[in-house]
Amino acid sequence: MATMQDSAAAQIVDAVGGPGNITALTHCATRLRFELKDASGIDQTAVEKIPGVLGAVPQSGDRYQVVIGGAVQGMYTDIMNLPQMSSMGAQSDADVKAAARSKARGKVAWLDAFFEYLSNSFRPLLGVLLGASLIIAFAAVLDALGVVDFRASDKAASWIFVDAMWRSVFYFLPIMVAYNASKALNIDPWVGATVMGAVMTPEFISLSSTERFADTVCTPSPIPGADPTCVANIFGLPMQLNGYGGQVFVPLITVAVLALVYKALVRIFPENVQMVFVPFFSMVIMIPVTAFLLGPLGIWLGTALGTGLNWLNTTVPFLFAILIPMVYPFLVPLGLHWPLNALMLANIQSLGYDFIQGPMGTWNFACFGATAGVLFIAMRDKETQMRQTATGALAAGLLGGISEPSLYGIHLRFKKIYPRMLVGCFAGGLTIAILGSPFGGVRTSAFAFTSLLTIPVFSPMWVYAIAIAVAFVVAMMLIIITDYRTPEQKEESRLAREAEEREHALHPHGHRDATAGAVAATGAGTAAAASAAPVAVLDAQATTFVGAPMAGQVVTLDEVEDKVFASRALGEGVGIRPDNGRVVAPVGGTLATVTKTGHAFGLKTDDGVEVLVHVGIDTVQMKGDGFSVKVAKGDRVNVGDVLADVDLDAVRTAGFDTTTIVTVTNTKAMASVTPLAGQSVSAGDPVIDVVR
Repeated sequence: MATMQDSAAAQIVDAVGGPGNITALTHCATRLRFELKDASGIDQTAVEKIPGVLGAVPQSGDRYQVVIGGAVQGMYTDIMNLPQMSSMGAQSDADVKAAARSKARGKVAWLDAFFEYLSNSFRPLLGVLLGASLIIAFAAVLDALGVVDFRASDKAASWIFVDAMWRSVFYFLPIMVAYNASKALNIDPWVGATVMGAVMTPEFISLSSTERFADTVCTPSPIPGADPTCVANIFGLPMQLNGYGGQVFVPLITVAVLALVYKALVRIFPENVQMVFVPFFSMVIMIPVTAFLLGPLGIWLGTALGTGLNWLNTTVPFLFAILIPMVYPFLVPLGLHWPLNALMLANIQSLGYDFIQGPMGTWNFACFGATAGVLFIAMRDKETQMRQTATGALAAGLLGGISEPSLYGIHLRFKKIYPRMLVGCFAGGLTIAILGSPFGGVRTSAFAFTSLLTIPVFSPMWVYAIAIAVAFVVAMMLIIITDYRTPEQKEESRLAREAEEREHALHPHGHRDATAGAVAATGAGTAAAASAAPVAVLDAQATTFVGAPMAGQVVTLDEVEDKVFASRALGEGVGIRPDNGRVVAPVGGTLATVTKTGHAFGLKTDDGVEVLVHVGIDTVQMKGDGFSVKVAKGDRVNVGDVLADVDLDAVRTAGFDTTTIVTVTNTKAMASVTPLAGQSVSAGDPVIDVVR
């Protein structure tokens, strides 16, 4: 049985630089969120190969996200329980975000803060919102099958209890949002929850009773089915009474104002009495302000925005049905979808239904369809890592309605996916526009994550089901037909797969080394992976040394600023700090690989020695700029033949290290491979001794 040190949790910690490199760790619905001291040395491909990891996302500064999917809570717990993590206390996501904001801001700081505020107010609630949406879906299925009428007013007590299970989330949502919003603004979250809870108490609700209070006046709402608007007389002042259950704009506005009051009170009162008087005055000030002013304002704002979008949906349904799914793919990665989520909740509260979630669902299923296409290709091409990533992401999407594992684990890494996914979004939105026009679009009376399990909550259900199927199939087929990778990425995937197969053939009973992962991380794999298993050639001249591909100073791999090469995952060798940009063949033989970017060459001698020459570190990112390749794959070369000319100044200007690495990639098949470091050499001079 694997020990804790061998677990995925321990591997993740090691991959991000160990406990000493972790400043803070938290998680959201699908991702581990690291705040690191130094994120520059992380081997992203190695992280993505850890079991259970769906992808990794470097962020600005030293923030780093590891995509786990639905199992993120368990992985977070495993990491925090590691002995080496005992010195680090748990931090909330809002705490980490606040620390990150203090270090760096975008060009428009207030806009960053606004969307961060919205995100932190809702993100912690995703779990209970998802749970409630699945209970609603279960109820909708029973309703569709005729088992029980969930809309009936005379339901049995058992089914009323089932209603309470999901209504608890939506009715008390304002208090939950107020709590999270307060934490996001660094004030006492219980004060925020208390202020919001005050206008949801039975006492406050009873003020709308015209029988009990003669001076309370109620007028019917213009919205069919909505509660009447009541005004009570409070100390001689008119107070509009509203039902605040399910509202989200009210707590967001209230807490924003409360934060100003709370922080002003903290500055006024001495620290030794703040615990009593800051909450007291916050409540005394903010509960009346919320009841008289901010509550009605929030209700009005939510209703106005919902009514405006409803007008757009009614007036130009074709445009609306297509616009929503086409915009969402750009909103979600940036966290800008939270205002629309708030509007969905506001629509359900004010109108009794929402019309955004239906078109939005087609975007989700186009996203999941693209992931299914990637999974098909990964299975066809026997790409183990991508198959695992896509399988987890697809399961999270189809069953949970969560798109982040697909987005961060796959789609944002391959630029060809988005255009094809957008075609699926358009096709799904157009389907809703056409089929849903006689019904005023697709609606739902519940806030539901758009998964396979929640299809029954949408009406007309058949329109919605056809639309999401169209979006899914179109995106999936476009990915399958045209692939999601560029030709260069396909070639790298093929070579990496061949490297894995070669390693397995050489060591069928041993552990596979990190070659394949190192290949993708450094861009060196195109050369290392192209080699086949060594084949003895009886008449070939024995290779006794590997020459220097460039003139310069020879250093050990331990001195090379690349963890993959330093680990010897790509074989034993040396680094050369070049004096000039001429690259020559270090051995005679056949060029097994020549990258289009000119940064790496793989050679194989006639007696089976496989050599990799990698010019610079991370220079694959230059995409060939400054590299003039003189040879082609399959060419025969002798020691000293020119492979390429490199503009070293251009490499340095682009911010990359010019150190050139030469390794014997099949070191394990050799009797000995000895680097000859610590010398200045000319091109062709021995730098590695080889014994077959």
